[in-house]
Amino acid sequence: MELLSSLTSPRLQRVDAEGRLAVKHTDRGSVIDRLYQSGAAKIRFPASPESRACEAVLINTAGGLTGGDRLSWSFRAGEGVKLICTSQACERIYRSRDGEPARLSVKIDVDKGARVSWIPQETILFDGCALERSVEADLASDASLLIVEALVFGRAAMGETVRRVSLRDRWTIRRDGRLVFADAVSFAGNDMEDQLQRRAVAKGHRALATVALVAPDAERHLDHVRERFPDLASSAFAGKLLARLTANEAHDLRKMLIPLAEVLSGENALPKVWAA
Repeated sequence: MELLSSLTSPRLQRVDAEGRLAVKHTDRGSVIDRLYQSGAAKIRFPASPESRACEAVLINTAGGLTGGDRLSWSFRAGEGVKLICTSQACERIYRSRDGEPARLSVKIDVDKGARVSWIPQETILFDGCALERSVEADLASDASLLIVEALVFGRAAMGETVRRVSLRDRWTIRRDGRLVFADAVSFAGNDMEDQLQRRAVAKGHRALATVALVAPDAERHLDHVRERFPDLASSAFAGKLLARLTANEAHDLRKMLIPLAEVLSGENALPKVWAA
């Protein structure tokens, strides 16, 4: 009986991948200090002789994540470093066969005077997917961090409908060891279309994004953001600026995200994969 069960329910191959990057400041600008890659996690560095920032492009060679997959990224920006982290393509979260979630974690350490931009391309959620994602960051007193994260519930151009999703998304940011920002989002159930209709969730839209800037001077951007993007929900206080965006589809969301990220990125230029 046990043998028959093993034959009818073969063990599924799962992604178990990790990428780690440390960047240091030199006379040439921000350069690689340490790099580690395993499994499907790869990091590439586009040539950019005119920039003194280090741009890291993250690649999941598995082509997406499904239930039971694990992918983790960790970054350390040394003193005075300028680091831009993005992804080569949208991350795709496919249907979970047994309800087990895919797990995606991001850890960012930002030392004194450093600036980090975490700007991956959109995460696309497919019907029946399950994802647990965490973003944790530890900042020095005068460090800066920009986070841009977008979720897309199915591809409108492909006529996809997303009814069932399990998503837990948690952000935790500390400065000098003290919690300064925490955000948690959870979606669950078989009625995603109805949930997205709610005004407090997505106002009927299928593409959502959260943008957070944690920097000593974050509040100074608020008036400019509100003047240029009057339809955004935005606020700023205590060294933080937060904006939430929704749109009918990913293309429309990008048309708002790109100029907003350009305003907030400061000395870190927008990643080339976004500007293309």
